[in-house]
Amino acid sequence: MAKTLSKQAKPNGAGGTKGTLVPWLGIAVIVILADQLTKIAISKVFAYGEGRMITPFFNLVLVYNKGAAFSFLAAAGGWQRWAFTALGVVAAVVIGYLLKRHAGQRLFCTALALILGGALGNVLDRLMYGHVIDFLDFHLGASHWPAFNVADSAITVGAVLLVFDELRRVRGSR
Repeated sequence: MAKTLSKQAKPNGAGGTKGTLVPWLGIAVIVILADQLTKIAISKVFAYGEGRMITPFFNLVLVYNKGAAFSFLAAAGGWQRWAFTALGVVAAVVIGYLLKRHAGQRLFCTALALILGGALGNVLDRLMYGHVIDFLDFHLGASHWPAFNVADSAITVGAVLLVFDELRRVRGSR
C-alpha cells in the first residue's frame, strides 16, 4: 500500500498537483491555430480598412494594431513591437511555469492556457508582420469598441476565468 501511495501525484500547494502540461498546451495550440487561421482568412478576403456588416451591431473589418490593447502605444515609433513581443514571451514562460506547477487545477490551468494561446497568437503577428491583425468590430450605433481578434478574446475569457477561479477559491476557504 505504501508503494502505491508514493507513486500517486503529490499535492503541490493551493490544492494543485504536479502533472502533465499536455492538455494545457493543447488548449493553447488550439487557440493559436484558431487565431492564426481566422487572421489568414480575413487577410485574404478583405483589403486593409475594408469592412462588412454582419449584424446591426457587428462588423468584420481588417485593421492593424501596432500597439497593445485599445491601440495603446500604437504610434510610439516602432520600439513597442519588440517590447510587446518580449512581454508576450516572458508571459508565456511564466504561464508555462504556473501550468507545470499547478497542472491539477483545471479551471486555473484552462484560464492560463487560454491566455497563453492568445498571447502567443499575437506574438506571432508581431514577429511576422510587425503588427497584430484585428477584425472583430462590435458597435452600438456610431460608437465602436476597438477591433480585436480571436487571441484577444481568448485572453479576455482566460482573465475572466482567473477572476472566477480566485473568487471560488476565496469562498471555499471560508
